[in-house]
Amino acid sequence: MKILILGAGQVGHSVAESLANESNDITIVDTNAVALRDLREKLDVRVEVGQASYPRVLERAGIEDADMLIAVTNSDEINMVACQVAHTLYRTPTKIARIRSSHYLDRKELFNADAVPIDVLISPEQLVTEYIFRLISHPGASQVLNFANGRVQMVGVKALQGSPLVGYPLLALKDHIPGIKARVAAIFRRGKPIIPKLETVVEADDEIFFIASPKHIRAIISELRKLDKPYKRIILAGGGNIGNRLARLLEDSRYQVKVIEMNGERAAKLAERLDKTIVLEGDAADETLLSEENIENTDVFIATTNDDEANILSSMLAKRLGAKRVMCLINRPSYVDLVESSIDIAISPQQVTIGALLTHVRRGDMVAVHALRRGSAEALEVIVHGDYKTSRVVGRRLDELGLPPGTTICALVRGEDVLMAMDDIIINADDHIIIFVTDKRYVPAVEKLFQVGIHFF
Repeated sequence: MKILILGAGQVGHSVAESLANESNDITIVDTNAVALRDLREKLDVRVEVGQASYPRVLERAGIEDADMLIAVTNSDEINMVACQVAHTLYRTPTKIARIRSSHYLDRKELFNADAVPIDVLISPEQLVTEYIFRLISHPGASQVLNFANGRVQMVGVKALQGSPLVGYPLLALKDHIPGIKARVAAIFRRGKPIIPKLETVVEADDEIFFIASPKHIRAIISELRKLDKPYKRIILAGGGNIGNRLARLLEDSRYQVKVIEMNGERAAKLAERLDKTIVLEGDAADETLLSEENIENTDVFIATTNDDEANILSSMLAKRLGAKRVMCLINRPSYVDLVESSIDIAISPQQVTIGALLTHVRRGDMVAVHALRRGSAEALEVIVHGDYKTSRVVGRRLDELGLPPGTTICALVRGEDVLMAMDDIIINADDHIIIFVTDKRYVPAVEKLFQVGIHFF
């Protein structure tokens, strides 16, 4: 697939890195020649220096025969104009744009073939906000991913010593909580993946990914770690786009929310916009301020500013002062290893955003793609098409599929029914298959398995 990526910032860099190793023809456009040079040296991609919305620049980048345009510059306006130019002059088949401002996102009628022709809108702030909200809704989880419109969720949990399932095989889960349907998708032990079997014994510090109905997730988490009480008191460090959205969502869900914002003007605007949230002007890394706001009685502290260093410092301080759970937005992957032992959850906005982009890049009829473990693993939801003659999977039992290494089918969604994967289940056309791939190098093989014939997309 020939793909043009507009913008060599953190999202553009991460998207290019994810796609360049999958036999795609990638060209990146940006005005920053230094950033492009670094990308060209690091990845097998073409680069073009220039304004991403200019027709001449797009032509030099090869827009005429591009299959997809991904506009992720820091400017909503440039992203929108680039999609308009690609549609009007070159009829580019698929146009994806990052739009950050709610002033645009709240007016969905703007985005259609007769107005601004964007096929897929990506709002990183909205995606990250929803991701954090799911983590808050499931205390103790390190990742929560939606599939089948939220009817099933995949949850990542670190198993702790002394928990009911630690030291026992996975088979014991049925005895501990009978009647609950769940499937363990993958286990990561000391950083390496293990394909789970019924006789696999759970060890302390294993990172376990399981899939289940949302109503059963709390019970399963309780088997792997001491069950946290539902969160109530939440402090947000930073009142920018994500902090503002998250505060609004949380206060509508009956949480007690405080926002600490250093910028006085922004703090005043937040106080006007938010109804039940307490807005404090100050530095979230100020020990005195955190102590005055009873940080030791806070259920969750979440650092949401655009400054990695500020997020890390305030999160580490909040944890030291007694916050029960600490989450921190970190853009630079190199920082994650430095702070993982000091905070509970490091959230990469790029990884959350990339999953939404990959849904539209992957071959086959993909409903959802989630990047996991810093992009090294993926969870997919794919719709099955074809029949026994044209499909490699329709009419076949799960144990007949010959899945690529490190690949697990976790569940099937058939109409209104959710079926946990069993060897004797036969796949039907229109089934939604939820798959966990521990090594993303095998994703192309998974795509090929679920395609109809050779050229089905």
